[in-house]
Amino acid sequence: MTRLHVSFRGVMLFGLVAVAVHVVDDTLAQPQPGTSPGDHLVSALVPLCLLALAGAGVWWGGPGRRSASALAAGFFGIVAGVEGVYYTMHGGPSGDDTTGLLSLAAGLTLVGTALATLWKERRKDGGRARRYLRRTLILVLGGLTLFYVGLPVTVSYVAAHVGRLPAAHVDLGPSARDVVLTRSDGVELAGSYIPSRNGAAVIAFPGREGLQAHARMLASHGYGVLLFDQTGDGESQGDPNGLGWDGEKDVMAAIAFLKRQPDVERGRIGGLGLSVGGELLLETAAHTRDLQAVVSEGAGSRSFGEELERGGGGRWLAAYPISAMITAGTAVFSNETPPPHLKDLVAEIAPRSMFLIYTTHGVDTEDLNPVYFAAAHQPKAIWVIPEAEHTGGIDARPREYERRVVGFFDRALLRLS
Repeated sequence: MTRLHVSFRGVMLFGLVAVAVHVVDDTLAQPQPGTSPGDHLVSALVPLCLLALAGAGVWWGGPGRRSASALAAGFFGIVAGVEGVYYTMHGGPSGDDTTGLLSLAAGLTLVGTALATLWKERRKDGGRARRYLRRTLILVLGGLTLFYVGLPVTVSYVAAHVGRLPAAHVDLGPSARDVVLTRSDGVELAGSYIPSRNGAAVIAFPGREGLQAHARMLASHGYGVLLFDQTGDGESQGDPNGLGWDGEKDVMAAIAFLKRQPDVERGRIGGLGLSVGGELLLETAAHTRDLQAVVSEGAGSRSFGEELERGGGGRWLAAYPISAMITAGTAVFSNETPPPHLKDLVAEIAPRSMFLIYTTHGVDTEDLNPVYFAAAHQPKAIWVIPEAEHTGGIDARPREYERRVVGFFDRALLRLS
């Protein structure tokens, strides 16, 4: 074995150890506030086992296997370091961000060393045409692997590790006050509440910054409005999940809070959710009668199973395989299983009211809204705003949006007044 081989192998093994250290630090040593190491066993053990397999490939494999193992581990190390870079750029490193930056550096080193090994050890036998064909096939295979595996894994990892930053500019008026909601598992959520003047209240979800216009609109008509940071976002505890898996506990905590408020009368709690917030409100409304009315804007799919409900054979080329990988990756990195399909849930909302809003050129999975509408029972309504951006109905048609949404809540929550 040449000295170059020994040197490159040592660098690769050191990089693998650095990435593994971050995995342990992130999942077991310094879990998110409100969580414990026991909540992260899957997201710790699966990557560690795969890193161990990569280590075996580096130690015992030939140049090709050694490089492939280092490339895969290096790519994951880079992805795992994204969280550290993101939070370091927004407030400075804290918690496991230091080992995250180390993981990023190790990942880049692994990729560089793997590419150097491939170049040094490239096969030179055979004719020029055969060599170029072989290298072209390797590049094509690498590109397909990156597209169908690497990019979906990146999406799922980021969704399970990077949350929204704390709201920087929130102005809900002088009557608003900061509140704390507590989920059934003890995770605390930071929120803001505008007291009700008409006996009814609406949960505006998710986040406290992007829904300010909606909150002010509802409050101007006398509604109480509760906004709060989703688990793992902003100032809330817990692990983030960009797809909203396990987020029903968030909505249930909000309902429990509103039920305790003296200004909110029994049976007069509604919800207005954007994107993942709309999906979670629909899911929760199917499971509790305490949520009397739901406006869901921009809902789509949350898993491979729901993606399949969109139909279309052409999606097997890219959309379906990528969605399957994102779902699998999210299950591993979030330690959660996919939620039930909304198509199967919406029929359980009746006789409470449901209002779906969507656009035709937002997130492509918004085309599931007619599917959800067809599966639901009355009372229900649906409104398409073709020119709106994703969850941008209030910007595209502000007056009509206010008339339709407030009118919906007036009929559903104030009809007994």
